[in-house]
Amino acid sequence: MSINHHLDDATLMSHAAGSLPNALAAVAAAHLAMCVRCREELAIHERIGGELVAGLPGMAMERPAPAVPKAAGVETLTRPAPPSEIPAPLARLIAGSLDEVRWRWIGPGVWHRPLPISGTGALQLLKAAPGASVPEHSHGGSELTLVLRGALIDNTGRYDPGDVADLDDSIEHTPIADADAGCICVIANESPTRFRGIIARLMQPWHGL
Repeated sequence: MSINHHLDDATLMSHAAGSLPNALAAVAAAHLAMCVRCREELAIHERIGGELVAGLPGMAMERPAPAVPKAAGVETLTRPAPPSEIPAPLARLIAGSLDEVRWRWIGPGVWHRPLPISGTGALQLLKAAPGASVPEHSHGGSELTLVLRGALIDNTGRYDPGDVADLDDSIEHTPIADADAGCICVIANESPTRFRGIIARLMQPWHGL
């Protein structure tokens, strides 16, 4: 698998620090399971963080610090996951294969399936038929999109399986599925999507996008 789009440094730093919202952390962990380069970059950030913490003066504590709970559906991987369309960090959230997902229609040629995740943000699978597009939109915060099958194209590039679109609120785009293969991807949003078209905005509350 050739991966050309990666997590940016800010996302990797937040992931290493455990400060990403659970939805974003789930997609970041899924990409890390597929991407050697990002795992190596994450290890560097973790070492830097460890050295910074080690250099801080000790503090007396009245009682032990509470354990930090692991984000639901998220796990840190030091080895690549076995070959699969569904990376290991997402496997517990998706029953069966991608062909067994019970999709919900949300627009012409577009379906989705919300995934259970605690905390802020939203996590979902999105399926687009060949050539279908998601209406033009921007974001209220960070958005991570990881392609699992097919390909997705927008003004930031072409995303194939394993590629991740790491976008912020400065990006406005109209993602289009590959004309032959369509696309299935997993998307995490920090805040609700901001659609430009009136029809998409009117339908948004019904679909939880």
